[in-house]
Amino acid sequence: MNIKASRQKPVRVMAIASGKGGVGKTNISINLSMAMADLGKEVILFDADLGMANVDVLLGLHPLRNLSHVIRQECELQDILINGPNNIRIIPAASGVKMMGQLTDIQHAALVHAFDDVVEKTDVLVIDTSAGLFSSVLSFCAASQEVIIVVCNEPASITDAYALIKVLHRDHQVDRFRVVVNMIDDREEGRLLFRRLVRVCEKYLDVVLDLMGIIPRDQNIVKAIQKQRALLQTYPSSPAAIEFKKMAQAADKWPGAKRASGKLEFFLECLIDGHTAEQAGVRS
Repeated sequence: MNIKASRQKPVRVMAIASGKGGVGKTNISINLSMAMADLGKEVILFDADLGMANVDVLLGLHPLRNLSHVIRQECELQDILINGPNNIRIIPAASGVKMMGQLTDIQHAALVHAFDDVVEKTDVLVIDTSAGLFSSVLSFCAASQEVIIVVCNEPASITDAYALIKVLHRDHQVDRFRVVVNMIDDREEGRLLFRRLVRVCEKYLDVVLDLMGIIPRDQNIVKAIQKQRALLQTYPSSPAAIEFKKMAQAADKWPGAKRASGKLEFFLECLIDGHTAEQAGVRS
């Protein structure tokens, strides 16, 4: 893979994942992307939930084409990019994982070239993965510089988050995770929840967990979803919006990639190499 040698700055690749659905992962992906854009970053949000994509639904967008059209060489990647709020660009999800694993060599090369052109103008690539332990989720997370795990105050959320962390650490050698605690009534509740996850991981795994943010339960989020608009668009001064901005500011200060392209080459290979995803499997 040849990411253009002329590129002078790294692309920060951030995968946002969760052990289970219903924890607000996509909402976090959207608003974190927007908050990063507010800092002057060129941001692409990739809807990588290949089975139940909903970034476009939450934002009231209606893409006519998606990644599957690029794979079939019906258009260029630039043609499917849609503009989102705060000037973020969005890659609509492909039609399914199976198709991604059946690419010909020509399709493989074409998709690599397509991403090569797009990332040349990108500072941050945010990947909204599927919930759970699907092989595509593992591949996206393993290829990213930053893995952000979203949890909420439900027993299944903590249990499934631990399972995801365990598999990524054991099978893909990921040893550092950022944690976002979502839909919390007060910050102390969020800190207790984070410490509970840390204790379990410290007991059984050799990983580092960092608390990235605690997002309060905010009725403005529900109102924004009902309007099919992002929280930062509609209620930029709400408690949750302020937390998103703090998270973006913190993320902007994280150490960057040592190499010019970071792990972007590996991410793209995982994206289009169906055999890698199938071999990764889900081994619990």
